[in-house]
Formats: sequence, structure tokens, C-alpha cells
Amino acid sequence: MRLRDLGEWELLRRLAAYAPAGQFNDDATLLEERSGQQMVVNTDVLVEGVHFSDATIRPRDLGWRAAAANLSDLAAMGCTGVAGITVALVAPGDTTWNWVEGVYAGLRDALEPHGAVILGGDCSSGAERLLSITALGRVANGTAIRRGDGAPGDWLVSSGPHGLSRLGLALLLDELDAAQVSPALQERAIRAHRRPVPRLDAVAALHSSRPSGLPWRVGGTDSSDGLAAAVGAIAATSGCGALLERSQLPIDPELAQLEPGERWCLGGGEDFELVLALPPSWAEALLKALPGARCIGSLVEAEPGLVCWQESGEPLAAAAHGFSHFR
Repeated sequence: MRLRDLGEWELLRRLAAYAPAGQFNDDATLLEERSGQQMVVNTDVLVEGVHFSDATIRPRDLGWRAAAANLSDLAAMGCTGVAGITVALVAPGDTTWNWVEGVYAGLRDALEPHGAVILGGDCSSGAERLLSITALGRVANGTAIRRGDGAPGDWLVSSGPHGLSRLGLALLLDELDAAQVSPALQERAIRAHRRPVPRLDAVAALHSSRPSGLPWRVGGTDSSDGLAAAVGAIAATSGCGALLERSQLPIDPELAQLEPGERWCLGGGEDFELVLALPPSWAEALLKALPGARCIGSLVEAEPGLVCWQESGEPLAAAAHGFSHFR
């Protein structure tokens, strides 16, 4: 059945099944206030042909990925709790109900591990499919992660590997000879592309590893636009330069052997890891508390936003700096 056959009200009635009972009954959503916490709000848009294609992702995986991208932004702000998301859906009338149902099931799949729900949303007809998601999270007062809170001398820590999502996309688009990649890495890469995991666990590790008496000051962002772009954003907003250690790039050893491996690690994007700038003592403690985390460089006194290789002092190539819309 297609959306033109269902109509708006029947579509909304069906979508209500993916939210708590009664959640879609009113014009807006009420959220409980909690003392000592701030609300964090983020909005992301996914557009067909720009962010997703039926050729590379199934509807249920698309829903998961859409929710994960928003939860990753909440993690990048230091959220320790997620209230939920609102979803605005735009789709042509000939879109099948099965496609929509799959997307919303995937959204719910991604939210459930974090105790979050679909809070509400809207739908409209349009020429192309589009999902606009607003996520709401909570952060304890004084413990937010901000891009501009880095300082010279901070270590740069990546919560996990980079480049896998881009490798997964390349495999799905047949841009790469699959024979070059082991079956195990193929599976990991495609899963990284279709079902990324927002690193809210890294925020918990950040809290548990904080040295006693050290004031809260964490610079950071997520790496949805690429590792180099994340480092550059932290450095620029903090008024610092950055040095990256080529030998410490967070890349799978097998991926590193492929010609585009380093490029995809730096600029492939959509890995949804956290990149953090921390005082050295805190960074060392976090590396012990968070499996897979790695120190990749440091912030230095230099031209704001300038990212160079520590080994040579040469700036990173422009192509390494990741995705940017409208270019």
C-alpha cells in the first residue's frame, strides 16, 4: 500500500504505534523538568540522494542510522541521558507503507538501548524522501562538552576507529574490489555504515575516568564529517592549532594497507566517534577506561584551526578535511 492510499491521518495513526501510548494525541510533547540538568536539543536532516539511497541501505537500517546520527550529536555535547526524538517525514505519495514502517522500526531499534522513545513529529508529501529528526537529551550542569573548551597542551583522543563507514559504502557501491578486503572486515565495514553506534558509552567513561579534583573542561565533537574536520573544528573554536601523529591514526590495520585507507580515515566521515581534547592526566585515564580509544595528537599554540602532521610539520591536504554541503 502507498501513502496516497493511506492519507495523512491514517499514516499518523500507524506511526503512533512506534511511540508510547498517547504520545501522538496532542499538538506538542511535554517533558519532565529535572533539577541540576540542562536540556540539549539537536536537529539533523537526511535527504534522499545526499544522505541515503535504496541502493546502499535498507529502510530499517536507514531508521537506525538516522537516530544514531542524532544521538551521536547528543553524546558530543556530553549527554548522559536521552529523552527521545521527534521525526518529520517528507515522502512522495507513491512511497510504500512498508518503506515507512521499516524506517520507523529502525528508529525505535536505535532508541531502545538508551531508554529513549519517538516523542512525536509530522509528515508531508514532497517530491523526494526526507527525514528531519530533532533529538532531546540531558546533561548535568557544568559537564557539557564544547568544541571551544580545548586548550594548548591538551591531548586529542579518538573514541574508536575511523574509515570503516566509508569502506562499507565503497563496498556497497562496488567502488572497490571486494577481493582486496577480508570477509570479516567487509562485514564490520558494512555494519559500520548501516548501523553506527552513538558513543554515549564514551561519555560515561569520561565521567568515570576524571581525575579527582580536576575541574571539568572537555573540548570535543563527533566525527560525522570526518576525523580531520572534527580536529580542525575543535582547534579553530578553541583558538588553537593541532598536531596529528600519523603513526597513531585510529585506523584498522587491514584498511591502512589499502590505497585510500588513510584518506578515508581522515575524511571519509560518518564514523560517529567522539574526538575529545583533554588535559593529559585525564586523557591517560580515559585511554585505560575506554577500550579502543587512542591518543592521536595534541592541541598547540598555532594559527587557529591549522592541523599539521606532528612528524613533518606539514599541513594536512585539503582533501582530508571531510564532507561539506553546498560545495
